[in-house]
Amino acid sequence: MSNNEMKGNDEIFSKVLRAGRRTYFFDVRSTRAGDYYLTITESKKFTNDDGSFHYKKHKIYLYKEDFEGFSEILNEMTGYILNEKGEEVISERHQTDYTKEEDAEVLVEAQSAKAFTDVSFDDI
Repeated sequence: MSNNEMKGNDEIFSKVLRAGRRTYFFDVRSTRAGDYYLTITESKKFTNDDGSFHYKKHKIYLYKEDFEGFSEILNEMTGYILNEKGEEVISERHQTDYTKEEDAEVLVEAQSAKAFTDVSFDDI
């Protein structure tokens, strides 16, 4: 059985990029006419309150006639971001001391409650 048969008739070549909760799939596929095109799929995992999870997927279909323009604009945009903001990630979720607002409120409430519980009866 050939590699093409194992992946299905229209999938030719694939790569995967795992990036935290997101996974990007790059797949070369075949049209009915036998030409190739690229699909880029972003899959993002979401966890429900009950612990179950689901994925949201977004796809881009990119055809050969658009490769050059797409590549030029992608390179321009990524270059702009890196030139303006550098390579360091500036997301509060990526900060080592990051605390969700809900968690921070609970922490403040706990600290406030502690101040009230340290009352000496000699002071009354």
